[in-house]
Amino acid sequence: MAEYPAALGELITFFESLPEGERRENLIDLAASAAAHAPKEGDKFDLDDVRHDAECTDTVGVHARLEDGNHVHFAISLGPKVQTLTKAMATILCRGLNGSTLTEVLAVPQDFVPRIIGADLVRLRSQTVYYILGRMKQVAKALLYGKI
Repeated sequence: MAEYPAALGELITFFESLPEGERRENLIDLAASAAAHAPKEGDKFDLDDVRHDAECTDTVGVHARLEDGNHVHFAISLGPKVQTLTKAMATILCRGLNGSTLTEVLAVPQDFVPRIIGADLVRLRSQTVYYILGRMKQVAKALLYGKI
């Protein structure tokens, strides 16, 4: 899985090994822990992109800070109406992408999403499952090309 940052690759491998029922249980558990990836009081970020898009049920904030040069740390703020699957994906992406370079984030293909959440949920939630990844890539691109 060389095309994925190591932490994201580990999450993909973990989820692929699970039967469907356990996969969904783990997604629900990850969604419940999404608040752990919210900005903490006093945190400073190089870019805060907070908005409510049509693809999502509530406001989502993607916050990014460059560390050690070109490595990014993401935090996600989620409104109370954000759906469980979106919360789970936010947690997965923060865990899987934090510490990656901006170029690595931009190079992550979307093909891993059904490998984590399963093809059935991708069909049911086709737009929302890719939403957080798209937002994180927009922020990484802005940081990389100095459009802050």
